[in-house]
Amino acid sequence: MTTPHAPAPMRLHDDHGEARTALVTGATSGIGQAIAQRLADDGWHVVATGRRSGRLAALAAALPAGRCTPLCFDIQDAAARAAAIDTLLARGGGLDLLVNNAGLALGTAPAHQVDRSDWDTMIGTNVVGLAAITHALLPALIKRRGAIVNISSIAGTYPYPGGNVYGATKAFVRQFSLGLHCDLVGTGVRVTSLEPGMVETEFTGVRRRDAEAGRAFYAGANALRAEDMARMVAWIAAQPGHVNINAIEVMPTSQTWAGFHVDRVAPPPSTTG
Repeated sequence: MTTPHAPAPMRLHDDHGEARTALVTGATSGIGQAIAQRLADDGWHVVATGRRSGRLAALAAALPAGRCTPLCFDIQDAAARAAAIDTLLARGGGLDLLVNNAGLALGTAPAHQVDRSDWDTMIGTNVVGLAAITHALLPALIKRRGAIVNISSIAGTYPYPGGNVYGATKAFVRQFSLGLHCDLVGTGVRVTSLEPGMVETEFTGVRRRDAEAGRAFYAGANALRAEDMARMVAWIAAQPGHVNINAIEVMPTSQTWAGFHVDRVAPPPSTTG
């Protein structure tokens, strides 16, 4: 028996009986694909976005009938992004959850040896694209008192050699999430930064531009799975409206942030005497 003050869980249908709608960026693989699958299985209607039309079509076919709308565009492309959002909003209906998952890392070289275009791509995707799509969808989210889950990374907190701009973009995602929560107080919109460590997906293969090296990186690590992240997103979204999960930092039991790198050299010769 519930008490008069017991909070009601988030409903999966609106006042008209329509399924709640979630938009998941970067849904063509890895964490994004797993999130789309989990939400659809839980009864959400999922708008799945990504650059690869074939993978989006396959995802839509694999999800329960009528629960997925594929929306193909590159989040870095401002014109394509705006057109896709206009198409989505023109269809009517609401938006209850935005999962900003699209993101990538490119390269592991130190800052003075990187290809600058890799930095531009990471910033364009992880920062500019994420901020732009969030800004465009805020009115819809406010109207439905929805939620935003931004996929950040422990790389935004714990720097490591070769992390340079990737880590900086993920630090932005965390701080942007906290700032959004401050600005959206009173609207009912909840904002969470989800910050995973090692998750076994094609992420590292893309980063190293070598799928086999990516698979070798995860060997024996017992890393997190994409499904672990999807379960957390579903849990965050299911919290009652008065509960905001500010941030979740999660990593596999086998991983820590320990291991400082120290460059040791012989001391210079004495100039005295």
